Amino acid sequence: MSKLNIIEPEINNENVEISRENYDHYNKEDLIFKAEPGISEELVKKISKDKNEPEWMLQKRLTGLRVFLEKPVPTWGPDLSDLDIDDIILYMKPNAKKNSKSWEDVPEDIRKTYEKLGIPQAEQRALGGVGAQYESEIVYHNLKRNLEEQGVVFLDMDQALIEYPELVKKYFMTTCIPINLHKYSALHTAVWSGGTFIYIPKNVKVEIPLQAYFRMNAKKGGQFEHTLIIADESSEIHYIEGCSAPQYSENSLHAGGVEIHVLKGARVRYSSIENWSKNTYNLNTKRAVVYENGIIEWVNGNLGSKITMLYPCSVLLGKNSKSDYIGIQFAGNGQYQDTGCKVYHYAPNTSSTILSKGISKNGGIASYRGLIHVKRGCKGVNSLVKCDGLMLDNISKAITFPSMEIEENDVKVAHEASVGKVGEEQLFYLMSRGLSEETATNLIVSGFIEPIIKELPLEYAVELNRLIELEIENSVC
Repeated sequence: MSKLNIIEPEINNENVEISRENYDHYNKEDLIFKAEPGISEELVKKISKDKNEPEWMLQKRLTGLRVFLEKPVPTWGPDLSDLDIDDIILYMKPNAKKNSKSWEDVPEDIRKTYEKLGIPQAEQRALGGVGAQYESEIVYHNLKRNLEEQGVVFLDMDQALIEYPELVKKYFMTTCIPINLHKYSALHTAVWSGGTFIYIPKNVKVEIPLQAYFRMNAKKGGQFEHTLIIADESSEIHYIEGCSAPQYSENSLHAGGVEIHVLKGARVRYSSIENWSKNTYNLNTKRAVVYENGIIEWVNGNLGSKITMLYPCSVLLGKNSKSDYIGIQFAGNGQYQDTGCKVYHYAPNTSSTILSKGISKNGGIASYRGLIHVKRGCKGVNSLVKCDGLMLDNISKAITFPSMEIEENDVKVAHEASVGKVGEEQLFYLMSRGLSEETATNLIVSGFIEPIIKELPLEYAVELNRLIELEIENSVC
């Protein structure tokens, strides 16, 4: 797997067109089960019974329910007062076969949705395996035979709990995401459904990415997929997640969970483009535990949602372990993108880098919120945080909330931050060369986000570029 700082794909946008309709398109509702809005013990037990889960998972769910009901709504970040769980439908089963291995077995309307998003086409060209979730269940899942022969396990979480119960029990919401981490991690524990399970055996290096795509379709829906990745010693894997939903006037909620266990000498890259609709609250939880000489790489793109609160976290437990994070957030009118990264240095000679880019326009708020914690006795730590904000007008906001807790002297920790507007001199220069204001703004924004874009696989880099261009169309600087 390539290092984060050397992937430099040539991006040619000339023949790529991305329509917002591809994401805002929705299907007529066709479900075999639709829960009443809100959460209850009866619903939690229903989900567990539907999946024929062992007693320990039911008890874990019920603990999550209790913690969710006890914990208050967070008040330290974006305003969540308009999100009412009693209005959200937390569990929906589509009228589709689970885990189809052929796209032809997926209902036509659902299949066409994924075709609009380009998932089957990407699977043929550049992916080692694909999972596709629709509402609360996986409707398609497939892994290339050569990876199966190497012992790679790529399943949806429901199936993994049946086939690998002891492995799931060992890692599922134990050392990585505690149930009581926050209110919405507890909600996730109670009602999680679907998601991805990956196990990479020792010394196996998966050369082409695996991907899952999570799609919400119904109004007032909630999606709570769980991703669990276990990279055994000296293994490597690149996993990509994509997410989207059509836009409605009613609120929706996404509160997924991602747990990554990077064992000794292993390397995991997790790439994600979250393009939820502007009525979606994206309260996702992503964390990795990294052991000796292990490496975790986060590549995140966040745009589209009404509110995002997402802070991928790396817990560096082994000496010489490393975390690299690179991310971009885009906030337009009525949007608050509150994202960042947390790193806990719990072993000597660990290192971390964080590069965050935020763009805001039409009154949107893009903020970086992060934490670097160095435990006493962890000498030789190196950490660099760099966060930049770009505002496209006079009414938007770009904010940084960095936090550093350093308990050891023999370390190198640095933080850099910059916030600014699109410069009038830059615009004047480009427009004097015959470019329109919109084209000139797009060019400036493209340069600003280049360090993030070049770390994504080519197709996803082009997609993110186009999506941002669509967002800033007709904006006035």
